[in-house]
Amino acid sequence: MISSVLVANRGEIACRVFRTCRELGIATVAVHSDPDAGALHVREADAAVRLPGATPAETYLRGELIVKAALAAGADAVHPGYGFLSENAEFAQAVTDAGLVWIGPSAEAIEAMASKTRAKELMGLATLDPGSLTESDLPVLVKAAAGGGGRGMRVVRSLVELAGELEAARSEAASAFGDGEVFVEPYIEAGRHVEVQILADAHGTVWALGTRDCSLQRRHQKVVEESPAPGLGPELVDTLHTLAVGAARAVDYRGAGTVEFLVAEDGRAHFLEMNTRLQVEHPVTEAVFGLDLVALQLSIAQGEALPPSPPQERGHAVEARLYAEDPSAGWTPQAGVLHALDVPGVPPAVRVDAGYAAGDVIGVHYDPMLAKIIAWAPTRAEAIRRLAYSLRRARVHGPVTNRDLLVASLEHPDFVGGRLDTGFYERNLDELTAPAPGEEHAAVAAAIADAAGRSGRFGGAWRNLPSTDQVKAYGDHEIRYRPLRDGGFEVVDRPGVRVVRATAHRVALEVDGVVRNYDVGVHGDTVHVDSPAGAHALTPRPRFTDPQDRAEPGSLLAPMPGTVVRVGDGVVEGARVTQGQPLVWLEAMKMEHRIVSPASGTLTALHAVPGRQVEVGALLAVVNEVVNEAQEAPAS
Repeated sequence: MISSVLVANRGEIACRVFRTCRELGIATVAVHSDPDAGALHVREADAAVRLPGATPAETYLRGELIVKAALAAGADAVHPGYGFLSENAEFAQAVTDAGLVWIGPSAEAIEAMASKTRAKELMGLATLDPGSLTESDLPVLVKAAAGGGGRGMRVVRSLVELAGELEAARSEAASAFGDGEVFVEPYIEAGRHVEVQILADAHGTVWALGTRDCSLQRRHQKVVEESPAPGLGPELVDTLHTLAVGAARAVDYRGAGTVEFLVAEDGRAHFLEMNTRLQVEHPVTEAVFGLDLVALQLSIAQGEALPPSPPQERGHAVEARLYAEDPSAGWTPQAGVLHALDVPGVPPAVRVDAGYAAGDVIGVHYDPMLAKIIAWAPTRAEAIRRLAYSLRRARVHGPVTNRDLLVASLEHPDFVGGRLDTGFYERNLDELTAPAPGEEHAAVAAAIADAAGRSGRFGGAWRNLPSTDQVKAYGDHEIRYRPLRDGGFEVVDRPGVRVVRATAHRVALEVDGVVRNYDVGVHGDTVHVDSPAGAHALTPRPRFTDPQDRAEPGSLLAPMPGTVVRVGDGVVEGARVTQGQPLVWLEAMKMEHRIVSPASGTLTALHAVPGRQVEVGALLAVVNEVVNEAQEAPAS
């Protein structure tokens, strides 16, 4: 019997495994990097072991250190979570060689399926030869052979881009998974990403647990997932189940795994890969089948048998991944203090799997996912409505997140209507990231809350009132108000808006006869205003502009904190560069981000050095734009 489990991972998945272990009476052990010393998964574990260093390569990808940690802490089993070493056959073998129980498939099964190239060979499929590609083969997809989560993946639509994208994919894959192997396959436009959860024991039983649709993706990483996948006919579902079970039996699979497919517009299913681990989106399957997949993983690892068939699925579940990122700025990851994370909803109808809590620091070394919010209901429409409601009313204070995008996605007619494909965000991103309505009234609430906080509270003393209107500005909104003798406030320049009640943290406004409450939280220079209509993060506008805030024209500033991983070939001070030319590559939160030249001209300064840590806004380089040379030429 397993008595103590070490989770070779971090964040949300480590917390999720610990939750099941606690329910089963199993002790828990965490491992952590130096930046994660105070992380939520460390706080929730019974014991923790330090992995010296900060980057994944120094810590969570060091299998030998994790095995030593398990032995030192007295664990008798290791759960790999997902990502990092979860699909590393050498690590799985090292765990079993150390006399520990590996909670997952055998090293042989991982070896057969964890590499996408070898998995395709096993399924009788071939990859493309990069050296033989022609324009007629495009578009193609460059993919990492190991791992997942969109790392090491690039869509190539021009042959001139191929070499650079292959190099970038290799670098990113090596950083994320310790394996730089990549391959090329055809890219199917407007396909649906559909997968089948499998569960197999050592006694010959293999379950196929419904279907999941994971088509809403950015950067080839899933954002919204649901089960069952809507709109699939029973014949196609049977085909997917048969292929998934066949893949598991082909490698004598044990434990939880996922077989992924791309379903084309014509309804044909194309095998993508088999993930030999638990998936991020496993909660939607748990919700519709009433199962705990982690508990079943532990049971199978102890040699126990599954029932002959799984329970019947019921209802519908939808999951949204809450990321610290800015979708309107190229999905740029965000870092900083998470001041509040509170999602309303009643379990089991709404479930929150979080890797962070209020007060935690979101760093730059790891994936920016903060939490997963899962809603279940008897029907798909009800599940979508519950999830959108919970997200809209969530208090998420701190760095910019994709919360508003998630709400807009769930309410988009194409999603509601089940018209799904992987190009959803490419087509709809501008619409989905448009500013949310209601910011003007949120700014009014922020200004009145600020005034109430400075004057005491609504209904306080009225003496020494200012003789002129007071002004508070947030972005484009300038709010004029005046204190009243009864302790209240009057909004001067917005007819139809009346302050009903006000404190430093909550303001009730009547707008055209309708009263709504606004909750106000101030964290440093940012004011967060939450209401039933949505959330807004506002920055007070200073009365005077600081000349120091102005950057030199042509300056390339770091859009996020991260590490400079490389500088383009020939990129040195004095070099001529062209508009759009990649100059610097930053790595942040396990993804590489290219910094390109804003114009054609001369590189007059270069401060980016490989290996250097930079903060957001740091000056990386300066490009002096070249004006039309013909205009500069002297007259003849």
